[in-house]
Amino acid sequence: MELFFQGIREAFRLLVTLDGEVFTITLLSLKVSGIATLLSVGVGMGSGTVVALTDFPGKRFLVSVVNTGMGLPPVVVGLFVTIFLWRNGPFGYLEILYTPTAMVIAQFVIAAPIVMGITIAAIQNLPPNLKLQILALGATRLQMVRLLVREARLPLLAAVMAGFGGVISEVGASIMVGGNIKGYTRVLTTATVMESSKGNFDTAIALGIILLGLCFGINYLLTIIQQRERPR
Repeated sequence: MELFFQGIREAFRLLVTLDGEVFTITLLSLKVSGIATLLSVGVGMGSGTVVALTDFPGKRFLVSVVNTGMGLPPVVVGLFVTIFLWRNGPFGYLEILYTPTAMVIAQFVIAAPIVMGITIAAIQNLPPNLKLQILALGATRLQMVRLLVREARLPLLAAVMAGFGGVISEVGASIMVGGNIKGYTRVLTTATVMESSKGNFDTAIALGIILLGLCFGINYLLTIIQQRERPR
């Protein structure tokens, strides 16, 4: 327990003194995970809505693939992204391996199936006749989609929180594609692993507490928005 309280004191010291390295690491964590989440929301919600509202051969198989993707191990994602971005890989000419861009790509691959899977479930969970009722009132298909998304806004906000939580806390893919380079690709999760391996448990606990506080703060703001939108 003494080690834990020492970690809390260290976290407080790092925050109060505005430690430059911790500030840089935290900012990069927010930047990488934030961009990856925004991309996954755009792609995941858009494609998830299309899949939910469209009947086509192989739909059940596709939904099964998406649901499987919701549980993709980050290290597997990191492995395949590394292979694709390796200098001899298909996209090696881009030379973005071990950069924040590669980390965004890996985290996007992790988050997109999560957002897409929850979106499909949210839209399909709406009353079956709602779509027909909206169209019967003279709405265009685009207006119909907007209204359905509005009706499913609470679980869709949960999808955003799930996507963000899945990437801000992952470590395997970030280390593999980012390299944990000090001042460049080191984020809170990879820094925590590194400090733990060096035996600096007080610093590791401090970084872990900062990460937890960051996750709580972002999800608290999203929860406030979600609960305000809740029907009375």
